[in-house]
Amino acid sequence: MSQIPTLDIRRFTEPTSQADADAFVAELGAAYREWGFAGIRNHGIPQALIDDAYRVFSQFFALPEETKRQYHVPGGGGARGYTPFGVETAKGAQYSDLKEFWHIGREIPRDARNADVMAPNLWPEELPAFREVGYDLYEALDQLGSKVLSALALHIGLPGDFFADKTDQGNSILRPIHYPPITTPDIPNVRAGAHEDINLITLLVGASAEGLEVRSRKGEWVPFTADADTIVVNIGDMLQRLTNHVYPSTTHRVVNPPGEKARQPRYSTPFFLHPNPDVVIDVLPSCITPDNPSRYPEPITAQGYLEERLREIKLK
Repeated sequence: MSQIPTLDIRRFTEPTSQADADAFVAELGAAYREWGFAGIRNHGIPQALIDDAYRVFSQFFALPEETKRQYHVPGGGGARGYTPFGVETAKGAQYSDLKEFWHIGREIPRDARNADVMAPNLWPEELPAFREVGYDLYEALDQLGSKVLSALALHIGLPGDFFADKTDQGNSILRPIHYPPITTPDIPNVRAGAHEDINLITLLVGASAEGLEVRSRKGEWVPFTADADTIVVNIGDMLQRLTNHVYPSTTHRVVNPPGEKARQPRYSTPFFLHPNPDVVIDVLPSCITPDNPSRYPEPITAQGYLEERLREIKLK
């Protein structure tokens, strides 16, 4: 594979034959084994919902700084609400990322078993549409992510519903991001430093400008700007650990564009699909072979792993 593939998920969700569904599973699995990334088209999420979400998210980021900061939760690790510009820092990076963002989490009853580690959402009072549009997009991406996980489970010999009861109360996050225009020449920071994601899989819906780059197995940075109707889905560290690196969590970054393009803002909205907080991440026996012995003898809960990583990226 010389480039990151884009696949039609209707071959899996609405197959013309079992053979076509099986072929999709094989092609998707091969893409993730090679790249850790793939594009998904014909995903069924209405373009109108995506457009509405980007409109209302950009309206939020255009609010005055003091207004946005009212929704920052000190000590909350960025779990809900607003995280200001220049806070998050890629693991091992010297400089912070050039971005601000908001976190929408799963809506759960406050007496649910994981309520102590899944805080209630905050919603900006200045934009009444933010809640409805933002959570509609959250739920649509959550459902799409479940379909991708089902195909990945089948590819490694597990039942298609293997992840269903492990993610139905997952601490997943929708993150609208604003990368402001870059007006300082020769700034050492980049919009998002080279990193791997923490979660099971990430679904990136839309991006108003290029900049995403993925590091290949050869160590080369490969630009990946998807078509407008395509959602980029990549493997996170939790799934890499669970599958003993059968599915690699690939390093990626968002670079600063050249020339006048740097003076344009960039918006993107990833959805980080997480397991339920109390799920134990332990290497799957089917992913242990003589050629690939277990790399992680000690299991860890999803919540324990998340907290460990949040400290590393300066959110806790």
